[in-house]
Amino acid sequence: MARLIFLVLAIALVYWLLRRFRQPPTEYRDVSQTEDMVSCARCGLNLPKSEAIASGADYYCCEAHRRESDKE
Repeated sequence: MARLIFLVLAIALVYWLLRRFRQPPTEYRDVSQTEDMVSCARCGLNLPKSEAIASGADYYCCEAHRRESDKE
């Protein structure tokens, strides 16, 4: 009985190792590809800097929030 359990475990281990080595390696994200995040000065929403609307030193999530801040 012990030999049967050992045989089943050995086959399972070989199967697991073969599956693992056949998979392509996991790709790691390059840190240089990350983008700076900024907060909307009006509502506090976090968004990528490239999508934000800049006005002076502040950033906004939409044109309406930029206009509302200009009125104040």
